[in-house]
Amino acid sequence: MPPPDLLAVSLLVRWLLGWLLCLRMPALPELTPQGQPRVSVLIPARNEALTLPQLLEALARQSLQPLEVIVIDDHSSDATASLAQAAGVTVLPAAPLPVGWCGKTWALQQGADHSQGDLLVFLDADTEPGPTFLAQLVANQQRQGGLVSVQPFHRTEQPYEQLSVLFNLVGLMAVPLGAGVGVAFGPAMATSRSDYERIGGHASVADKVVEDWFLAHRYEAAGLPVSAFIGHGSLAYRMYPGGLGDMVVGFDKNFATAAGEVRWPRMLAVLLWLSGLFWAAWCLPAALLHWPMVGSPALMPNLVLYGGYALQLLVITRRVGSFGWINLIFPVPVLFFLGVFVLAILNLERGAITWKGRQVPTR
Repeated sequence: MPPPDLLAVSLLVRWLLGWLLCLRMPALPELTPQGQPRVSVLIPARNEALTLPQLLEALARQSLQPLEVIVIDDHSSDATASLAQAAGVTVLPAAPLPVGWCGKTWALQQGADHSQGDLLVFLDADTEPGPTFLAQLVANQQRQGGLVSVQPFHRTEQPYEQLSVLFNLVGLMAVPLGAGVGVAFGPAMATSRSDYERIGGHASVADKVVEDWFLAHRYEAAGLPVSAFIGHGSLAYRMYPGGLGDMVVGFDKNFATAAGEVRWPRMLAVLLWLSGLFWAAWCLPAALLHWPMVGSPALMPNLVLYGGYALQLLVITRRVGSFGWINLIFPVPVLFFLGVFVLAILNLERGAITWKGRQVPTR
């Protein structure tokens, strides 16, 4: 009996890890709120004239109407404030950014301080909630307590947006999802005011670029549950419609900091899966073009390996975003992913990156 092909076994194990890491990605449960909750919706907005009107229109159609919607205008240079005023919501001009604060944390802290609701919902300006989303989010917060958040389904329109597939997928693979998992996603979060004040609000994470991760730590430290779900079927967003440059910088500013917060066993599993994906991305072109490679240069086994990963990506990204054809040519997003990773490391060394006209710390 011939000895097993250890390389083939290793690649099979790494491929299977991909299925295992995506085995549990629960969507936000469909629950009904109890009583008549007093909900304040707080939206930080800096130059969001292209996206904010769609969110405000969606909020006006919610099955659960909030007590108030407050848009915190973070020194926008476009029509963000006037569009919010025309929609009939409260517009709160942000005070000058204090030393030691990030723009988003400062905006949300001011919004919370000026709000009146007993339950606070924080929404990014580019989110697109379905008509029952607010009711579902509030009902889940009432059931779970603490902090409940949702990672939106990534809706894509332009071809360049497809390049973000691995960032979306790896970000969800790297963390546990569901009730009480200790993870938070910044685009949509809900908490009671009493719990928010108990952990010190956004002031407790004032200087954090990925404030959602650290806010989750504060809740856990206070003995409060932190739950996270995906937005498939209830909440979407279109990330970085401003172009490829915005997308690169946007992922870059979060990449290195967020990676440092992932628990090492899960990070190891994600890295093993990625190594198999990278291997498959190289081996088929190498076999076709006679490039240097490790393993068999025969076309058929490399074609099977490539097809296995392409099929896996097609299946597991369906609940993450509207990614289709890009999965069939996955070496392209692999190269993009690696390029942004290298850029993130360089910016981590520099200590800052420019985002929306501000210097954002990367350490």
